[in-house]
Amino acid sequence: MRFCTRRVCDLSCTVRILDEQLKRFILDANLLTKADLASAEKIAKEEGRTLAEALIAQGHMTEDDMRRVESYVMGIPFVSLKNIKVDFEILSLIPEPVARTHNIIAYKKTADTLEVAMLDTADLPAIDFVKKKVGLKILPRLTDTDSMRAALRQYQKTLKDEFGDLIMKDASALKVIGGDEKEEMSEGDLKKMAEDLPVVRIVDTLLRHAIIQGASDIHIEPAEEEVIVRYRIDGILNDAMKLPKHVSGTIVARLKVLSNLKLDQKRLPQDGRFKMEMDGQKVSFRVSMLPVFYGEKVVMRLLRESRAGFSLEGIGFHGSTLERIHRATRSTTGIVLVTGPTGSGKSTSLYTILDLLNTPEVNISTIEDPIEYQMQRVNQSQVKPEIGFTFAAGLRALMRQDPDIIMVGEIRDEETASLAINAALTGHLVLATLHTNSASGTVARLIDMGAEAFLLVSTLRVAVGQRLVRKLSDDKQPYILTKAERDDLAVHANLDFVLETLKEEKVIKENATWNDITFYHPKENGDSEDGYKGRMGIHEVLAITPTIKEMVLQRKTSDEIEAQARKEGMLTMLEDGIYKAAKGLTSVEEVLRVINE
Repeated sequence: MRFCTRRVCDLSCTVRILDEQLKRFILDANLLTKADLASAEKIAKEEGRTLAEALIAQGHMTEDDMRRVESYVMGIPFVSLKNIKVDFEILSLIPEPVARTHNIIAYKKTADTLEVAMLDTADLPAIDFVKKKVGLKILPRLTDTDSMRAALRQYQKTLKDEFGDLIMKDASALKVIGGDEKEEMSEGDLKKMAEDLPVVRIVDTLLRHAIIQGASDIHIEPAEEEVIVRYRIDGILNDAMKLPKHVSGTIVARLKVLSNLKLDQKRLPQDGRFKMEMDGQKVSFRVSMLPVFYGEKVVMRLLRESRAGFSLEGIGFHGSTLERIHRATRSTTGIVLVTGPTGSGKSTSLYTILDLLNTPEVNISTIEDPIEYQMQRVNQSQVKPEIGFTFAAGLRALMRQDPDIIMVGEIRDEETASLAINAALTGHLVLATLHTNSASGTVARLIDMGAEAFLLVSTLRVAVGQRLVRKLSDDKQPYILTKAERDDLAVHANLDFVLETLKEEKVIKENATWNDITFYHPKENGDSEDGYKGRMGIHEVLAITPTIKEMVLQRKTSDEIEAQARKEGMLTMLEDGIYKAAKGLTSVEEVLRVINE
């Protein structure tokens, strides 16, 4: 028996274990019976899989077992990182997003080599990326899943410590300014103070830390004895760090310089924006300054401009909800409305739909407040109410620009609603957002604004209600819903319809029951501190069918319209959330938290 015993030392010699090698090793080591091995070989042949994939699928071996076998057979060193603290300088040679996506960790470095732990040493693009980035010879090593999770957690812990130390060190170097002196400082003095090296480093570090953490907002709040910095991550506001009180004025001054705001204006609110680039990612910061008792509070919204790559499926649409959206956008006229409270992902959904419609054959124009993502070939206009450029005025102007598709950032009043309906009637596809709690509530809201019911039913194609729920991290606790839990959910959701949808979309087997479906609880201190990482949408898509049109004309209530839509096959947001919890993407408690807010 002859194995490939050369060590994986460079890109050219990274290979996978062959079926024949694996079979011989298993038999020689008595890891499985001949009957089990023959069964796995048969399945591998029938399904076009490798022997390793078939053995894992049948439960004879785990992925980590297979990695250890591969390590021995191929002569690739195996490392465990479970109880090893990797030096921050070495760990950060590979950016966290790359490490998480490709499961690759830098853990040991010499003058000309870098050892990396991987779950798949045949991931050539990842190895090639690291090689080009660090300019060293890469030595891939195999590791197990637990080691990889432990190492990835070190990014968050190490970054928090590292950034905290940097900020506190720079904060201690800043000049302390008394209250009276601060009031009397000229704009020139403030500008000079904002360009001191310590404050530049503090602000730069705060912003970079927020980007790495995946924050959507940064809050800098002056208190009596300290400055509190908070990040909103996955919709939840968390304390990030506390800084000495004396840094407040210099941080605010630095952010005003970046945002091109008036440095000596401290009594009135100010708004601005600026951009920065980090690891090839462009981020736009929308800045709001507000005078409070102890100084000025700053809130920054982070808008990542690399929006390319989103798809309707990627943001949570599926099955019939997806088909209803596609059917509406295939039409050249009408209105597609996305509704929900602030921060529910309405803009992301609209931009994703725009991305699908954005072809050279159409002219797309938007009127927004603010422009959150810049899109190529789309003519985007920013609302400026202070000079009379409102949504209504902008929409009226857009109509003279020969548009095929119009996006209205938000329908806020009767005039905008009327203009949007007229635009749809005169041969345009209109995309817009509206603040309501449900898809069925959009009709009543527009009629309350003064829209004519007979015009509304002629133009409205679909109304999408949505919320954002946090996604479970990979480390999670499985369980089966008890009958009592199912009964509680059944009060507000049609569980039979959810089960039928899961079967239709082939998520579960045809004969499966709720007792066969695994749900998950978040596991704290797993891949993330609270067991969640990232967010996704839960949706309900109300199609304006002939029956719904008739109900709108008869001025039926939102509840009656929703009841009819459910009869016609609409999943409610709660039911869509349960569907996604059944797929293991989120938890039932997270869905209920968001729905009940």
